[in-house]
Order: sequence, then structure tokens, then C-alpha cells
Amino acid sequence: MRAILILLWLLIPLGAIAYHYGPGVDGQARDHAAEVIAKAEKRLAEDDPAGAVRAYDEAVTSLPASDIATARRLRIERAKARIAASQLAEASQELGSLVEELQADSAADPRLVDDARDALAASDFYVAWLKRLEGLSREEWEPHAESARQTWRRLADEAEADGDTQARDRHAKDLEAVVRLARMEPDELQGLPIPKECKACKSGKCRNCRGGKKPGRNPGQGQGQPKDARGASSGPPPDDSGS
Repeated sequence: MRAILILLWLLIPLGAIAYHYGPGVDGQARDHAAEVIAKAEKRLAEDDPAGAVRAYDEAVTSLPASDIATARRLRIERAKARIAASQLAEASQELGSLVEELQADSAADPRLVDDARDALAASDFYVAWLKRLEGLSREEWEPHAESARQTWRRLADEAEADGDTQARDRHAKDLEAVVRLARMEPDELQGLPIPKECKACKSGKCRNCRGGKKPGRNPGQGQGQPKDARGASSGPPPDDSGS
């Protein structure tokens, strides 16, 4: 009996080591990722989206390779922060790849797929807007506006079919905004007061706050934070169909 107890006592350190290099490592990685995510949310609340991007970078790399769904969620949130930080080229590239990845995965959460599609449409919307402010030709900005319009049209129709009236109404407002954007004259766009994300909700979907800054003129490296023109009161009214 004594020999068995001694053997069990000797095995305790081996169990601790196995946990540390097995499940323990994943647990530590998740704990660290959670701390960094909290830091990213704090940066967003402080109107520091670039800092949030860096924090999300760290969180994504900290996660265990098995946490695919969490990593995808963080990649979407990082892309949203990049949009807010005027890193539109990077956001569009990542969201485009992520949407393809999610749509190819039959096990992916449909809500995550829709969120990625919604964020990609928002990225296209901002790119179209900034290109219009640059005075670029219709051939330069219209494909982005049309891509956003089609995506939000589909999302609104799918939400309607699912009976999700809140999502339907939100996507319908987005759809109205991109139609309005395409119809505006350049001088109307220049003088438009542009709502920005609400720091309280941090959802990227709030249209109650307005900011006075104009977005940066370079779609990839704008100096100002892109502000959401969706829901703005000026500009010609959209048509009923959104097409």
C-alpha cells in the first residue's frame, strides 16, 4: 500500500506537466485572448480603433488553433475596427476572404456568415463613399455601391423570410442609404453630417450619434474615421424597391 501511495505521489507532477502542455495551454491561451479582447473593447470605447485593431491582432494569434469559430468572430470584429480606423483596403480584403471561407463551411454559424456579409457590405459602402468624395468616375465607385446594395438586399430578404423583423429593418435602412449615396450630387455628399458608431453600444449598427469630421480622402489610409452615412436625413429619398 505504501509503495502505491508513493507511486501516485510521484505521478502528480507528471499530471501537472501534461495539463500544462495540453489542455492547460489552451486554457491559458483563451484567458489571455479574453484579456486582450477586453482591451480591444476599451480602445473602441476610447475612440481608438487603430488600438483596437492591434489588440484584436494579438487576440487572434493568442487563440488555440482549435478555436476556429472564435477566431472567425474576432476577425470580423477586427475588420470592423479597421473600417473605423480608415483601413478600408485591409478590411475589405479580410472580409472578402472570410465570407468565402464561411460560405464554404457547411458547419459555420449562419449568424456569423450574415455578420461577415453585413460588414463586407459596410466596407464597400465606405469605399464607394470615399471614392465619390475623391471625385472619381462612376466606373470607380459604382461597383462598390452595387455590391453593398445587392448584399443588403439579400440580407433584408433573408431576414424577412426568417421572420427577423429587427434585422430586416436594419438592412432595409442600409439599403436605403446606399441607394441614396448613389443618387447624391457631389456637393450634397460633401456637406452631409455623418453619423458615427455609438460608443455606448459598440455594435456598428447604431445610427443615433453624429460626428462633424469628414472621412479621409484615401480609401485605404484616410485620416478621419469613416462615419456612417446610413440613416442620414439629407439626400434624395430612395425608391421603394431599393433596386
